Amino acid sequence: MNETLTERLAEIREQIAQAAKKANRKADEIKLVAVSKTHGAETVKEAIAAGATVFGENKVQEAEGKIVEVGRENAEWHLIGHLQSNKVRKAVRLFDVIHSLDSRELAERLERICEEEGRAELSVFVQIDLAKETTKNGIEEKDLPALVEFLRDCRHLKFDGLMIVPPFFENLEQVRPFFRRLREIRDEVCPHGELSMGMSHDFAVAIEEGATVIRVGTAIFGERNYRN
Repeated sequence: MNETLTERLAEIREQIAQAAKKANRKADEIKLVAVSKTHGAETVKEAIAAGATVFGENKVQEAEGKIVEVGRENAEWHLIGHLQSNKVRKAVRLFDVIHSLDSRELAERLERICEEEGRAELSVFVQIDLAKETTKNGIEEKDLPALVEFLRDCRHLKFDGLMIVPPFFENLEQVRPFFRRLREIRDEVCPHGELSMGMSHDFAVAIEEGATVIRVGTAIFGERNYRN
C-alpha cells in the first residue's frame, strides 16, 4: 500500500503544480492537507513516510486516538469538520488549525478555553455557507462582519482565513463561482488571509481561483472505510 499511496501523493503534487502554473502561481503557495478521516494511524504513518506533513480530521473523537498514536509533534493537525461545543476543549488541545469556525458563540468558547488551557495562539478559519445547503455548516455571509470584528479583538484566536465546502457538481465550472466568491470575501475582510477550498475532485479549479489550502482525501488514501 505504501507504494500506491506514495504514487497517489506524487500525482496530486503534480496536479497541484499544473493547476498553479495555469494560474501563474507557484505550487509552494498551496498547502496540501491530506484528509485522513476514517483511516487509521498506520495509514497516516505511511503517508508521513511518503512525504505528507499536514493532516485533516473531521471528528475530534476519531482524531484523538490517532494523534496520540502518530504523535502530536510528528505532523500538523487540522480540524476540518464541524466542531461541537462539547468537544472544544479537546480540539484546543489537539489541533494546530481549526477550519470550521462558524459562529460567534463558538469563537467565544474557543477563546475562553484557550485562556483556561494556557494556549497562547490558535489558528482559525471561518467557514462560510454560500450555498445554504441544510446538510452543511457555516456562517451566513451577512453575519460575517460581526464575527470578524470579534476575532480581531481576541487574544488567543488568530483569524487566518476563510473556508468553504461548496456543493458537489460533476461539471466543475458550476463550482467555480463559489470559490471565486469566497476569494472576493477574503479580499474584503482579510486581504492576506488563507483560502481553504478545494477537495479531491475540484481542487484544480480551487487553485485557479486562489486557494492557498486544499483538502484532499480520497485521491490520496482511496475510498474511505466508514466501518472504522
